[in-house]
Amino acid sequence: MADEMVQRAQRFINTTYNNGATLGISKLEENGQTGWPVMYALTRALQYEMGITALSDSFGPTTLATIGEKYGKLDDTTIPSANFCRIIQSALYCKGYDGGEIDGQYNARVKAAVAKLHANMGVDTTYPGSSLWPKTAKGLFNMDAYVTVNSGSDTIRSIQQWLNGRYILRKDYYVIPSDGHHSRDVAKSMLLAIQYELGMADGVANGVFGPGTQSGLKTHTVSNGTTGVWAQLFTAAMILNKRSVPFGSFTAEVQAGVETFQSFSRLDVTGKGDFPTWASLLVSYGDQSRKGTACDGVTMITPARADALKAAGYAYIGRYLYNPSTTSLPEKQIQPGELATIKAAGLRCYPIYQTWSRSADYFSYNQGTADAYNAIDWAQYHGFKPGTIIYFAVDYDAMDGEVTQYVLPHFRAIMRTVGESSAYGVGVYGPRNVCQRIADAGYAAVSMVSDMSSGFSGNLGYPLPTNWAFDQISTITVGSGSGSIEIDNNIASGRDTGQGDFDAGGVAAGLDVELDKAAYQDLLVRDVRSYLDSIGVPETGGDGWTDSDWATLGGISNTKACELVLSADWLFTSLARQLKLRKALIQAPVLWELRKLNPLDFAADEAVKAGLKDDSSTGWGQIFAWVTIDARNYCMQQGIINGTPLTDDDISAVWTQLNEDPTYNIRSVAYLTLYNAHQLGQSRPGLTTGLAETQALLARYNGTGDDAAQYGRELIGLYNVLENYNTLSRSS
Repeated sequence: MADEMVQRAQRFINTTYNNGATLGISKLEENGQTGWPVMYALTRALQYEMGITALSDSFGPTTLATIGEKYGKLDDTTIPSANFCRIIQSALYCKGYDGGEIDGQYNARVKAAVAKLHANMGVDTTYPGSSLWPKTAKGLFNMDAYVTVNSGSDTIRSIQQWLNGRYILRKDYYVIPSDGHHSRDVAKSMLLAIQYELGMADGVANGVFGPGTQSGLKTHTVSNGTTGVWAQLFTAAMILNKRSVPFGSFTAEVQAGVETFQSFSRLDVTGKGDFPTWASLLVSYGDQSRKGTACDGVTMITPARADALKAAGYAYIGRYLYNPSTTSLPEKQIQPGELATIKAAGLRCYPIYQTWSRSADYFSYNQGTADAYNAIDWAQYHGFKPGTIIYFAVDYDAMDGEVTQYVLPHFRAIMRTVGESSAYGVGVYGPRNVCQRIADAGYAAVSMVSDMSSGFSGNLGYPLPTNWAFDQISTITVGSGSGSIEIDNNIASGRDTGQGDFDAGGVAAGLDVELDKAAYQDLLVRDVRSYLDSIGVPETGGDGWTDSDWATLGGISNTKACELVLSADWLFTSLARQLKLRKALIQAPVLWELRKLNPLDFAADEAVKAGLKDDSSTGWGQIFAWVTIDARNYCMQQGIINGTPLTDDDISAVWTQLNEDPTYNIRSVAYLTLYNAHQLGQSRPGLTTGLAETQALLARYNGTGDDAAQYGRELIGLYNVLENYNTLSRSS
């Protein structure tokens, strides 16, 4: 919602500074909404008015120092010009305070707003009165909140205010938000506070959990009865880690909370704020001298290395199912015979799946589906038994918004695919916030936490996930000579113990692979077009289409239908490999139905959406919901897929998925193919199913009778074109 005074602030910037050109920015949108663009503009305007020539979005050291050197503090006795005052007034409005009329007057309303700002920050005792000081000015020109927002904790807000009030005069301490939420800035401020209390001088204290800080904390164990600042800092750290204890003295209630936290984190349960507990509260990796019982690595486990790991107390080993690179980290993927070595040593293995996964644009619903199928394939190849949890990696510092937009849909697809198509479970490997959010969404049973990346925004300010299984805290070397191996040292919670026995594994011969598109895509499209033309299906039109309808409704040409099918080749391939049949058997009806979409199909879909019909053939494969329900229920009964049996009450939900989700639709085409074999009394289709049986299956896709027989005759030719290039890809 637009705020009139924020809009006036935006207009002030535009009219005073040549639509932003003077400040080196574009004209502000006068929408009345606070945000970084307007705060950056105000920061640049402040710098300009102070005579700083290198303008920047950042309220950095130069801006801070210039205020102190030129004015000392900002108020009605020091502000140099009306426009300078208008900038302050505008910033106050953008932070939600009454800045007066943006008239260039540091009047009573402005003074009251500054006093309120300082009180909300928690610095009003240090900075009494109505003058704006350099550090609080810095706090004014950003998007930090100084009131509780978004269901924040009042207790956390009081801690933030306490930290601000106690340490604001220290050189490297700046105002942190007092919004009731833990964050990166709050985490760093806690470390600075501890360093200050340890006696570190300004310039030495740096907010890093280094050797000096660790050494100092080892002499500051707190326990029941401890009062004063160390008890306050410890209870603050507990609360910031979402532990329900009172802020202040170390009481019996705090001791009980500490014991619960220590048990959860697999620390020695002492009930005291000892160094390992301090460390676990302050940084994600905690006390890196802790010895875990789990590890992971990119090096093959040989008999000598297995013996070294066992002798060092390790029981669980994380290894990678797959490595897409043939040159980088050649032993990252589980090697032949390795799991037998792990088993023989009495160790257990938990599998990790990672390809790239190091930027937001990797993650999507389709990529999650592809990763899930590939992970299932490799887990079965290596011989992991049903019940094994596969950890899917998020190996970068995912911002919270990226988790929402990219990572959650990715894991929704993983959970759906793994759950429907295998007896494996889903875990997540990543930063704390990623792991917790995926767990909260119900997309992972357990988490492997990349806590060594302590600087990740997804680790700073977030507690250990509630479902953590393995906590990665340090990289160490174990063993010597031929038994020497570098590992990531992990703490194990016991929520997952991996697998100690493995099936024979391997892969069936002759399974389909993805099309070699560089070699065959253009040729395949050409031959599909040629075949369809030979049976009277033109490149465009036909089947009741008029030129107007084709343009309006978006008819799909022969070329486009083929390209769409090839765009989902990864999915057709995955389904064919999982079900051990030829993917052309799934591709042919989908390609045909895409090309044969006509105005009546569009009208039927719209009637269902309008509530005028209950069902229609829809989506890429033009499937009815009731047929899908029958097919999926059959496959569930046969143990081919997992799931809850569907009923007529599910028709609407199933139809919506068929209509909106091509992956669900294509999967349903595959399951319908198996169901059709059952209806025909044929054997389940496989890698060697003959052409007569294949034609019968294709015909059954369109029902029974003469029309279905004609459908089968038309599609067997299309099948042959597709299978020809699939065969070439399998052989290349």
